[in-house]
Parts: sequence; C-alpha cells; structure tokens
Amino acid sequence: MENKEIVLLKKALERQKKARKQAENILEKKSKELYDTLIQLKEANRILENLLDDESSQMGNVFVNMVDPYIVMDLKGKMIKMNTAAEEFLGYTIEDDILLSDLVHPEYKEYSKNSFSALYATGVIKRFRPRIFTKEKGLKYIEINGSIIKDSSGKSIAAQGVLRDITYESEMKSLLDLQRKRLNIIVENSPLGILLTVKGELIKSNKTIQEMLGYSEDELMVLQTQDFISLESLKASQELRDEMYAGNIHHFSLNKKYLRKNGTFFSAKTTVNAVHNNKGLLEYEVALIEDITNELELEEEKIQLVKDLESSNKGLQEYAHIVSHDLKSPLRSISALTTWMYEDYKDKLDDNGVFNLKMMQEKVESMDKLIDGILKYSTIKSDNLDNSSVDVNEVVKEITDIIYIPDHVRVVAVNTLPTIFADRTKIHQLIQNFLSNAVVHIEQKNGLVEVGCVERPKYWEFSIKDNGVGIPKEYHEKIFKIFQSIGNKERSTGIGLSIVKKIIDLYEGKVWLESEIGKGTTFFFTLKKQK
Repeated sequence: MENKEIVLLKKALERQKKARKQAENILEKKSKELYDTLIQLKEANRILENLLDDESSQMGNVFVNMVDPYIVMDLKGKMIKMNTAAEEFLGYTIEDDILLSDLVHPEYKEYSKNSFSALYATGVIKRFRPRIFTKEKGLKYIEINGSIIKDSSGKSIAAQGVLRDITYESEMKSLLDLQRKRLNIIVENSPLGILLTVKGELIKSNKTIQEMLGYSEDELMVLQTQDFISLESLKASQELRDEMYAGNIHHFSLNKKYLRKNGTFFSAKTTVNAVHNNKGLLEYEVALIEDITNELELEEEKIQLVKDLESSNKGLQEYAHIVSHDLKSPLRSISALTTWMYEDYKDKLDDNGVFNLKMMQEKVESMDKLIDGILKYSTIKSDNLDNSSVDVNEVVKEITDIIYIPDHVRVVAVNTLPTIFADRTKIHQLIQNFLSNAVVHIEQKNGLVEVGCVERPKYWEFSIKDNGVGIPKEYHEKIFKIFQSIGNKERSTGIGLSIVKKIIDLYEGKVWLESEIGKGTTFFFTLKKQK
C-alpha cells in the first residue's frame, strides 16, 4: 500500500516538473519575442531619428530656420518635429504631444481625413487647405504642401509639410466673391444695357441689352457687334476706339443706332470704358447703353416747336404792327370827328349828349393805349436788348417828370439806387409801369410811393411800395397775365404788369408782391446781374 502511494506521488511530481518545464519554455519564448520586438522598435526609432537628423543635416537646417512653419509627424498624425515658425504660428511645442487632426475645424474633418488618405496613397499632398484652431483658439486658414518620409528600404515612416497662413487670402477671396455676386446682381438689374467686348467680340451681356435688342443671351453670344450696330455708328466710334486702344483716352461717349432682332432701329447713348490688365494693356471694353429714342424724338419735337414759336412770334409782331397801323388810322379819324362834334354842337347838345361825346373820346383814347401796349408787349424779346450802364436814379427822375402824379402823392427813393448793366429802354418801361400803376391807386390824403433796392450776390432786388388801396390775394398772380386787371378801372388796359413780367423774365428775375387791403402794396422784383 505504501509502495503504491509512493509510485503515484513520483508520477505526479514528474508531471509537475514537465508542466513547469513547458511553462518555462513558453515564458522564455515570449520573453525573447518581446525582447526582439523591443530591439526592433528601438532600431526603427533610431533609424527615424538618424533619418531626421541626416535630413536636417543634409538640408543645412533649412526647414528648421525657414520663415514658413514646418512640421514633421508620424504616420498617426502626431507632431514629432516643428520649427520655430511653426511653434509661433500654432502656439504649440512638441512637448504638448498633439495630433494635427486635433487642430482641424469640425467642418473640415472629413476633408482632412480624405486628404491624408491621399497622402499615404500617393506620397504627396498639395494645396491642402483646412481651417484650424491655434492654441489661443484663433481660427486660421492654412495651406499645407507635404510629402511622405521613407527609410532606406522605402518604407514610409513619417510625413513632413510646410504650412502657409492664407487667412487673409481666404478672407479676401470671400470678400471678392461676395463683391462679385453683388456686382452681378447690379449688372443684371441695371436699367442700362451692358456689353463686355474684346475687339468687337462679345464676352458678356446683361438682361437689359438682351431685351433692348430682342435676343436671348445664347443668341447674342454668337453675334459680333457689327451684327446689331449700324454701319454709320461703327464708323463714328472706330476712331475713338483706336485712340482708346492706343492708350490716349480711357473712355468715350456718343450716340449710336442699334438694330433689333425684328429689324427696327433704336438710338442709344453709349459710353465705352477701357478695362486694363496689370501690364496696362487694354483687355476689355465695357459699354453702357441707354435707350434715348424717346428723348431724341422729344428733342426733335422741341426744336420744331421752337421753330413754330419763332415763326408765330414773327407773325405776331407783324400782325401787331399791322393792327397798330390799320387801327390807329380810323381811331384818329374818330377822335377828330368827336372833337369837332363837341366843338360844333356842345352849345346845342344837352348834358347827356356832351357826356356821351366825352365818353367816346375816352374810349378812343383807351383803345389807342391798348394798341400801344400790345405793340410794346410783342416787341419785348431777348435778341433786341441793348445793354449798357443804366443809373436807376436817373430813370426814376425821368419817369416822375413825364407821368401824371396826383398832387397828394409823393414818389421818393428810400436809398441810393444802383447803376446796373441793362437795356435802358426796357428798365424805363419796367419802372414806369410800376410807378404809373402805384400813383393812380392811392386814396390816402398823403399818398406815398417808395422806391428801394438791396444788392444780393447774384442779383438786384428792387421794391416799390405804396400806401394805396391794396390788392386782394386772389389777384396776386392774375395781374401779371396779359389783359388781366383789377376791378373795373376804365384806364387799365391789363397789359402794363404783363409787360413788367416779360421784361423781368428777360433778366432771369422774379416778381412778387405783398399787399394788405386799405394799407397798401409792395411790389418786389429781381434782375440778375449782367456781366
């Protein structure tokens, strides 16, 4: 029994020894594998470091000291070498133990992933343009151009790249894109037709010119400018275009005739501007086209109306002279007959008959004044002005010496009146009409008419003030129209103030009045200073 147990114990011990030996063999094998792996890693690291050192040595520290940021990273994206420029730009150092992917903006993650896949597949990366965060959380746009680093056996062991800050460039590009979009909106919605051409070849057109010509954009693009501009207009602009291409002028403007798709023409004011390249050579012509067909038609109508008006005025003047001559002759005869009848029959006629004869004489006199007024009004025009130096003080004195002024009325100048450059006869007519009108409408016991003048920078401002009956407001504009008068004054022809208005218009002046019923009226008028 005892021998049997000893045998079993011996067998168990043998098995245990074998198991321990097997475990030791396995442990020894695994230890050797780990040791070999460690040796391989150390060797790979040594090779990488030596490679980087050799690379740095071979390049003479070019990358380390270059102005642009330069980085080296392992194949997982961990940065293992940075130059000073890279540290300053990113704000990180190697000790920060960062991955390039950690810096990439979330919107650029997928783009970054695809770009690095291409790097590993092709060995190079060009114009990789992500948006990244610097250490201070500043957003930057960068451009990376890089390549894979390989060991002597051709195995990829790292990647290197040069970074360039393109933040300003990107912002400017975005701004230019925005401005370009805005410019396109302006061009497309411009009320002017716009054509962009190069030596007669159409490059671009906007909707307005397409609508003007009746062509679609595609139809217009296959045409030459001579296809829709009249030959006469092309010849007129050729010399100017030659001057522009020679650099003597940078723009020109002229009226052209354009041919629509339907065969009709329209006139347009065309302004052509030169667009130069960086070398100063003319690269494009930009034509701004404004349809002025209606304006030209209106101008032609205006010219014709002016001709008709001149003809009408000439006829009116001739008619006025005829009327003056043909009417004044019988009026003189009627005046003479009534005078003779009065002298021959005044003793035989009763009071009513004498009154009627005097009324006839007054009517004939009024008619004579009306004819004179029409004749004066018709002869007032700008082409017969005889301007000279005119002392207005003398003119007022001459007028007060010849017109009828009631005994109870005084005419005075409130200040020294100026000497002006004007037509003496017209100024005499102007002031005489004002004074004659003023002195006969004063019912005050002590009538007073005051003439004054104030000098303004560009004109003379005259005033004629009376203390007469006043003028109702509804007549303030009416009285300056021909044949319009106030009330039922028998002596008024309704022409005097219209003559005043016409003379003032000749000197680019204005006339107005201020009046209060029962207290008087002040007429104001201006005359532009003549050179």
